[in-house]
Amino acid sequence: MLILVSAIIGLVGCATVSTTGPLDTPEVRPGVAAGYLSAEEIPDGALLLPSPPRADSKAFAADLEASEVRKPRGSPRWHQAQRDSNLAFPEAAGIFECALDVPVTAVGTPHLYRLLRRTRTDAALVSDGAKDKYMRTRPFVANGEGSCTPEKEAGLAQNGSFPSGHASVGWAWALILAEVAPERSDFILARGRSYGESRVVCNVHWNSDVVEGRFLGSAVVARLHGNADFRSDVVAARQEVTELRARAARLSRDCLAEAHALE
Repeated sequence: MLILVSAIIGLVGCATVSTTGPLDTPEVRPGVAAGYLSAEEIPDGALLLPSPPRADSKAFAADLEASEVRKPRGSPRWHQAQRDSNLAFPEAAGIFECALDVPVTAVGTPHLYRLLRRTRTDAALVSDGAKDKYMRTRPFVANGEGSCTPEKEAGLAQNGSFPSGHASVGWAWALILAEVAPERSDFILARGRSYGESRVVCNVHWNSDVVEGRFLGSAVVARLHGNADFRSDVVAARQEVTELRARAARLSRDCLAEAHALE
């Protein structure tokens, strides 16, 4: 089982929208929502992706160059990468809050909250096959410079770097949320891009890991559109967001600080 999925496990057409409390959500284990897709429906990452760049390739030289432009340790961007590493709920529900311009909570946006929880599982699992097949070395192991999450390094070092599971989840969420709030799609997609870049800033992934993670996130979303429960939750989530924006609901995050960090 991959580190991303293991960490999640360890952290223990609907027209009428209720915002009176959390919705029941199927779980594979306590705190871990079941995805919308069955194991057989998850795209095969090992089949879809090419092998990672060889050490003597121009593509790997580009990975090294991307790693060299990381923001300094202790900078606002470094701390943002630390925050972005946390895919545990309820904290992860707020990753796109500034881009959406509405707060995301189990009570206030129950269908959206469930949508994010369930698709996190789908988009995390899609990277399993390729990670196991290629077992690419993580950059913090290769360059010896450490990461923005030192407490996770022992586990990450035993887990393949290619592709990035966080990037897969983040990009899948960006595509889904762009459907939920199309009027905010530019902001949402930009945040999805920066979310994947946080993995390079954190020194836990190469840039090509992130690029291919986004590709697998897209593959998952394409498959999700064939699931009726997913489509129903998207419709309900869209109404929740519309209603909250009309009420100018207060955000829980410091969006100015986040924007500054991501500059």
